[in-house]
Amino acid sequence: MPTERTPGTSQGPVVGVLATITGLAAGHLIAGLVSPVSSPAVAVAGRMIDLAPTPVKEWAVSTLGTNDKPVLVGGVIVVVLALGALIGALAVRRTWLVWAGPAVLSLIAAVAAVTAPSSGSLALLPAAVTFGVGTAVLWWLLPRRPVDEPQGAPRALPRRAFLTGTAAAGVGSAAAVIGGQWFANRTTAATDVVLPRAGETLAPLSEGLSVDGLSPWTTPNADFYRVDISLLVPSVSVDDWRLSIDGLVDHPFSLTWQELTALPLIERDVTLNCVSNEVGGPYIGGARWLGVRTRDLLERAGVQAGADQVLSRSTDGFTVSTPIQALTDDRDALVAIGMNGRPLPAEHGFPARLITPGLYGYVGATKWLTQLTLTTYAQQASYWTQRGWAEQGPVKPSSRIDVPRPLARIQPGEVIVAGVAWAQHIGVARVQVRIDGGEWREATMGPDAGIDFWRQWKYVWQADSGQHTLECRVIDDNGSPQTEQRATPFPDGASGLQSVVLNVD
Repeated sequence: MPTERTPGTSQGPVVGVLATITGLAAGHLIAGLVSPVSSPAVAVAGRMIDLAPTPVKEWAVSTLGTNDKPVLVGGVIVVVLALGALIGALAVRRTWLVWAGPAVLSLIAAVAAVTAPSSGSLALLPAAVTFGVGTAVLWWLLPRRPVDEPQGAPRALPRRAFLTGTAAAGVGSAAAVIGGQWFANRTTAATDVVLPRAGETLAPLSEGLSVDGLSPWTTPNADFYRVDISLLVPSVSVDDWRLSIDGLVDHPFSLTWQELTALPLIERDVTLNCVSNEVGGPYIGGARWLGVRTRDLLERAGVQAGADQVLSRSTDGFTVSTPIQALTDDRDALVAIGMNGRPLPAEHGFPARLITPGLYGYVGATKWLTQLTLTTYAQQASYWTQRGWAEQGPVKPSSRIDVPRPLARIQPGEVIVAGVAWAQHIGVARVQVRIDGGEWREATMGPDAGIDFWRQWKYVWQADSGQHTLECRVIDDNGSPQTEQRATPFPDGASGLQSVVLNVD
């Protein structure tokens, strides 16, 4: 008997949500096969990141930290599910919404996927599958009534049929999400790579200072900060990877993984900083890197007169502008392939990334590196400089108190105050501590691994009862103290002194 949609039923919103979940899951499965970044929710969230104003991005990083990306993707999914519920509620009265509703949502996902910098020829496919599956589930589960039945109270699907259909769609969605993740991560893992030995090695670092709560002198890979715009960690196979050097050069060339690792390799101890780091913030870490000097690569290419920047590009299309001088002088900038004796973790740029001592990451630490283009600042701008960040990003000397923690309650008597300090490409000479705005007092310094690596410090304080404010500052190798002038991270890095307030009782 011919049927039509039943007007108004409580099952409509539930069916709408389920159809949306199933469609997104099916699109995620297909994206895992063709292009993980074209998964509908991920693609939409990615474009939101690109379109968000700089103050919004800074708020997200400072408020949510490394949870900003999961929160964003989760928020997109919640909004889409709410729209799906609305579509389901309205579709029982308006049959045309069974296809028009999913079509609008899928079109948004399709536009987001196609306009992504790393979109491929099949970027539309996940959104198309999302539309087809979402529409099919809506049509299958929305209640109907016989056309010859007079208009009256809305009817619902029989309970058993509704529960069976819901369960089938739910199980299918879960399987699709799991399958999509498996396919997205199926390429060669970093742990499958054996790193060659450096021709120029460094002696092992000493133990450093031993204070409970103090940052390790060398940051373990698993604890190293991660700040980037990638919602999904790119999964790159060394079999397919290439590094191209082109632009204003006499001899453009490209390297395979095997060719890159056959070049002379060196080890360097370098601390990385994110420009979004607030004073005393967590987005900094020190590691031993293995790689090829960028200077050697650029000399081979033959840099032409007039070029003043290298525009580096990652596999996901992200770009970074780095001054040529920083990649050709004696600071030994690297195309790095190893981190603390192991291949780069996927989260930190496997198979290769840029490491530029003395510069914030946004101008010198491109992850998942695939291209170095010699050009000029006048001709091309990178991702962050297009959004108002400074073209030049030298790291500002700074220091941090790790212990005691802010607002801690401690006992009177001897208290260890400890932390880390950095003055990259200048060098850390001393650290001083000030209690309650009094005179500056010298801290005991940890070992020194060179001007591009941070140093630990500690100070023994005889604490008396009451509320106290602790401050610290670094004195660099030129004798210049850390500035007390406060500045926000935008546009070229934060400055000022960290203050830690605590109670002694």
